[in-house]
Amino acid sequence: MGSKRYIAMALASVFTTGCGSGPPVQASRPSSLAAAKDDVDGPILAVPGGLLKIQVCTSDVIRVAFARERDFFAHPSLATGPKRCEPVPFRTAAMSGQTTITTSKLAVQVDTTTGAVAFRDAKGQTILAEKPGGRALTQAVVHGEQVTSVRQEWLPNFDESLYGLGQHQQGLMDIRGYDLDLHQYNTEVVIPFLVSSKGYGILWDNTSFTRFGDLGVAFPLPETTGLYAPGGVAGDVAPGDGTVNWTGSVTPAVTGDYTFRTYSTGAIRLTVGYRTVIDHYRQDWLPNEDIAHMHLTKGVPVPVKLTWTGEGNKKFIRLLWKPPVEDSETSLWSEVGDGIDYWFVFGPDLDHVVGGYRRLTGEAPMMPKWAFGLWQCKERYKTAQEVLDVLKGYRARGIPIDNIVQDWQYWPAGQWGSHAFDPDRYPDPTGWIRTIHDSYHAKLMISVWPRFYPETPTYAALRAKGFLYPPNIAEGSKDFLDHAFAVYDAFNPAARQLYWSQINESLFSRKVDAWWLDASEVEIVQGPFDSAATQIEASETHMNPTALGSGARMLNAFPLVNSEAVYEGQRSVEPNQRVFILTRSGFAGQQRYATATWSGDITSTWTAMKKQITAGLGFSISGVPYWTFDTGGFAVPSRFSSPNPGPDAAGEWAELNTRWFEYATFLPILRVHGQAPAREMWAFGGEASPAYSAMRKFDRLRYRLLPYIYSLAGMVSHRGGTILRPLAMDFRADKASREIDDEFMFGPAFLVNPVTSYGARSRLVYLPPAAGWYDFWTGVRFAGAAMVRSPAPFEAIPIYVRSGSIVPVGPELQYTSEKLADPITVYVYAGADGAFTLYEDEGTTYDYEKGAFSTIAFSWDDAKKTLTIGERAGEFVGMPKQRTFQVILVSQTKAVPFSFTAKADKSVDYSGAAVAVDFH
Repeated sequence: MGSKRYIAMALASVFTTGCGSGPPVQASRPSSLAAAKDDVDGPILAVPGGLLKIQVCTSDVIRVAFARERDFFAHPSLATGPKRCEPVPFRTAAMSGQTTITTSKLAVQVDTTTGAVAFRDAKGQTILAEKPGGRALTQAVVHGEQVTSVRQEWLPNFDESLYGLGQHQQGLMDIRGYDLDLHQYNTEVVIPFLVSSKGYGILWDNTSFTRFGDLGVAFPLPETTGLYAPGGVAGDVAPGDGTVNWTGSVTPAVTGDYTFRTYSTGAIRLTVGYRTVIDHYRQDWLPNEDIAHMHLTKGVPVPVKLTWTGEGNKKFIRLLWKPPVEDSETSLWSEVGDGIDYWFVFGPDLDHVVGGYRRLTGEAPMMPKWAFGLWQCKERYKTAQEVLDVLKGYRARGIPIDNIVQDWQYWPAGQWGSHAFDPDRYPDPTGWIRTIHDSYHAKLMISVWPRFYPETPTYAALRAKGFLYPPNIAEGSKDFLDHAFAVYDAFNPAARQLYWSQINESLFSRKVDAWWLDASEVEIVQGPFDSAATQIEASETHMNPTALGSGARMLNAFPLVNSEAVYEGQRSVEPNQRVFILTRSGFAGQQRYATATWSGDITSTWTAMKKQITAGLGFSISGVPYWTFDTGGFAVPSRFSSPNPGPDAAGEWAELNTRWFEYATFLPILRVHGQAPAREMWAFGGEASPAYSAMRKFDRLRYRLLPYIYSLAGMVSHRGGTILRPLAMDFRADKASREIDDEFMFGPAFLVNPVTSYGARSRLVYLPPAAGWYDFWTGVRFAGAAMVRSPAPFEAIPIYVRSGSIVPVGPELQYTSEKLADPITVYVYAGADGAFTLYEDEGTTYDYEKGAFSTIAFSWDDAKKTLTIGERAGEFVGMPKQRTFQVILVSQTKAVPFSFTAKADKSVDYSGAAVAVDFH
């Protein structure tokens, strides 16, 4: 084992890891791989240690690649295969010790004596600079393969916040100063795009195990060896031991921010200096880590208390700490790289930064309109009739719904991967799906995994062509059902085609509407894992070899190519039917395959719900626009899942699910899922319960907001927009907004403030700097840049609307295609000028790629008190030629609460020509 590999595994053993206004884009269907051009798009320079390529993609998107061999610069990339670079003028000037490449927006300066690169804006101000000597290529041996590990360090900016790198469960919004291991894992998703509040992004083009932050090792606290077994080293709790209650102290050797890290199952609580810094519960089969920073003073003892209770058969607990790092450079390291390859994207507007990421990795196609309605799911509906009964329950109660989900084990026993229905429980699959469509006006999503049992004909066909990874077969590896299985090589184009053909024959031909690609990390070796190192090692050795290289080399990219198999497969069979894919994992570029990612098998706890806020916002700002979670959480603690939970637990369970649903209403995808108990709205105390009333209210609100939500989706596909927005995207100049980790913007209008504490009936809300904010429920106006105590009754979470917002609200619906969106009620929130574009298309086809869509621009002139409804642009089949807009003005002197039966101030008959509506 090479020294670098030893360092990597040592690290792994102790750490676990708007909608915008970007440029218009054209829809495309790229393949995964493309090669870079040679030096016609930028110079190749000889610098210490190798060759440096500066590639000008656009005036504000620049590639930096460093390697020992020139061939590296043309290596194919899975993430950036579809990049849309365009010839732009640039100038290269060389002087002693420095070469500068200048575009209309950037100056890229290379210090040829050190090789360090600096990016400056048109005014000469430094945006980002590499650390001199902060670039490293290190030889290593990984699983017998001679490889090169790569690292790049950048100098930090003063007063900078960093976001992104995918979805993580440590509750961190600003990740600057933290260390993150980037490897796919259930609940952890790697999107290697780092975004700065200074207005730039870094796309790290590498598919192997990656580390963000310092490479130093954390270690057990003094006096804690008794917590660990065997032999006093960090490891599993001793057999039969299910509790820890330890109190001690630490005395810092230096002053600074210390890192505390835990890796655990069960319920864990860590208190440092009388402050609880970690408090969470995880199921026994999915351990993970938590991270906390505490500022400690040299020589001052600090009390530390750790309590932990295990649950289930597998019990893991670790407590580690790490002293401050003197150098706080921003750093990315990857285990296998051959060379350093990253893209610098300049905004400075963060929507433009995300737009640059999409320019490189591919645009997100339009999701079908029905995907923005309610999804009902649980683990699991066991028969066809049970699914129909659930839909009947929704329709009978008048609860809007569009989608029902069939989770795993619909196949006969021992036939995982067959894609076949158990004839005893699903006697007529085709007729069943037809009933879902025709009788209940709903769509069906079905679970499809990349694993196969040896008894299935699908396994036989894949193995005959060498499309299954060999280690599982050779070892007889078993899954959590104690059955042998193997996984297909999604990196092989021919394997992807065969995989899709099997799905098509058994499922798509029966008119299944959407795909749930579960366990796409890929889950190839059965956990739980006693450390991150074990999980990484297992994935690298068993997803091996791939058609594109070793498992270590391709570690993080399986979800990308697995999604490609289904997206390209469906479009090859039905090229004009929109694809929808839900996946448990993701990678850079996955948005181009019509994917939404959910946050994995999180627990049904208040702390898990709160962690999803930062998890989703980190994922979204990483450039992938569609994200959701299991509303209510997946894995249920015993106090809620007991057959007789008691009134206190039952009441908390109902409130937890209600608060989660209220939050979920303001996500790109609204989806209910989880283990038992039942998750249908009427299962939380019946139709007379407060939970039922609140969830139904928010579901109705979701459907009323569809004109707004679908317009945001149009901005995602046509202008590189972002729906789920950290406050930094809209208020990045405001330091307080950059630090907020429990609020977010839903498109340009809504400030959403989830309630994540049991029994809370109010919460503090920070209103960012703006001309004003309106309480959505009361219409009362508040000033910006202020902290307010907002009411949060059981049936509502605090929602505020920014002054200048224009919000289109549609009619009551039972499902998205029930009727045309007419009339549309347009809420105008006065106090600032505003604009919004209503986007519409047919909703289910790709005709929009050929220009079949319409837009209507709304603008509000606050000084003139005039709303202008612009001339309609474009058309599509089924477009309403005549329609009615009912306009409601909300102002400081005219508080108007949202109402399902609102009375309009003015009604406008609209036929496509511009109309001005005067409110003087």
